[in-house]
Amino acid sequence: MAKSRSIFVCNECGAESPQYFGRCPVCNSWNALVEQAQPTKEDTTRASALGRSRGGATIAKASQPRLAMTLNQIQDHPQARLPSGYGELDRVLGGGIVPGSLVLLGGDPGIGKSTLLLQVANQLAARQRVLYVCAEESGQQVKLRWQRLRPVGEVGSGGVEGGGVKAKGKGQRAKKGAEEDPEDYETSGVETVDDQLFLLPEIDLETILMELESLKPTVAIIDSIQALYYAALTSAPGSVSQVRECTSALMQLAKRSNISLFIVGHVTKEGAIAGPKVLEHLVDTVLYFEGDRFASHRLLRSVKNRFGATHELGVFEMVDHGLAEISNPSALFLGNRDEQVPGVATIVACEGTRPLVVELQALVSPTSYSSPRRSTTGIEFNRLLQILAVLEKRVGIPLSKLDAYVASSGGLTVGEPAADLGIAIAVVASFRDRLVDPQLVLIGEVGLGGQVRPVSQLELRLKEAAKLGFKRAIVPKGQSVKVEGLAIVEVSRVVDAIAHALKGTE
Repeated sequence: MAKSRSIFVCNECGAESPQYFGRCPVCNSWNALVEQAQPTKEDTTRASALGRSRGGATIAKASQPRLAMTLNQIQDHPQARLPSGYGELDRVLGGGIVPGSLVLLGGDPGIGKSTLLLQVANQLAARQRVLYVCAEESGQQVKLRWQRLRPVGEVGSGGVEGGGVKAKGKGQRAKKGAEEDPEDYETSGVETVDDQLFLLPEIDLETILMELESLKPTVAIIDSIQALYYAALTSAPGSVSQVRECTSALMQLAKRSNISLFIVGHVTKEGAIAGPKVLEHLVDTVLYFEGDRFASHRLLRSVKNRFGATHELGVFEMVDHGLAEISNPSALFLGNRDEQVPGVATIVACEGTRPLVVELQALVSPTSYSSPRRSTTGIEFNRLLQILAVLEKRVGIPLSKLDAYVASSGGLTVGEPAADLGIAIAVVASFRDRLVDPQLVLIGEVGLGGQVRPVSQLELRLKEAAKLGFKRAIVPKGQSVKVEGLAIVEVSRVVDAIAHALKGTE
């Protein structure tokens, strides 16, 4: 019998190594290599022989397909999306929950991932059967949070004291020994929306799969994938092999049974989802829940979506009874418009298909050190350095001896080039101690030659600014867009934009 051999796989990046190292040779993470068994030579030979035997049968009829079909032969099965009960989540998902889809939700600890999904489960249970698998908490802990999140007057409506969520473990059946039927689950005797929300505190993958096949819920939530354990593997929960195999098994069941699956994923200290990168390739949608845990608002951002646009943004606010939707996110990022201070400019950023009016703040002051300090909050650091260099070289503003601080209101991360013109005007206004018209928005990308370049979705941005009551807009020249109630000024260079923005201000 051939001797089995092992390789060592990194938990952080998935890199493979023939021997153990204290530090991963690819991502330099310490103590991240985990041993994993490799198939023997006999297994490989057997698989190759099987492939040759199948291939030989195919060669005889090379011109006739065995399993492949043309696109015209595939039947259309239109499926209506399921509304989650939260418009912001539906927007990020592309219009709602797609039946049979896998959604991976990542975020920092304490940001509100479990809170959001428990609220979504409570909304869906009014119309669909939902299974919530809590692999990191007990059923009592989840029930306490569920009671806190429910609106006043709803707690206790399910016939079970304090609420109607039923914690189901192994063997908790109303009829033992009978044929498995989803209707056999015991109820409280009163039909309420809580009778559709089931809770399973379990980490064993096989038990979870059996429960999904037996209950057949419309939506299932796994919290979290790093806590699940597959007994056939010798590695610990959360390792590369465990996360990969558990996700693959859940994906096959979800696609076969048409179950919409939400999976919670941990993140590393760098902010990326923990585990192998194949985890993000297996799922249909990847969402990131962002925000400062000490601030009230949370941002739900889509970075991958097979059923909608990527980089969509949903805005929530943490209140006393959980997460609430923000109907007008632009008001959150505008700040106080009554008190005017130098160095403040307004831009319109686009996150996916959503335009957001954001206030940018800049502060320029003499430095006390040999090298000036640059600091950004919500703005890309290298982008600021580039704009400062353009202002000094093309406009003649001596910024090499001054400290420069730039921040976006509300902590929103603005990474697109359309914010360049707003950053440049805010820095110049702070340097000259001038006010920018609060009814003015600035849209444009700044080139290294001092020119203002065109941006995408300009009409959408201008309509959002007009809707919020802005009167003037400075945009790149050549993009002829007209919006009612908005005076548009076209410029081709940064110097011209500065002249128009600071004209007549003190």
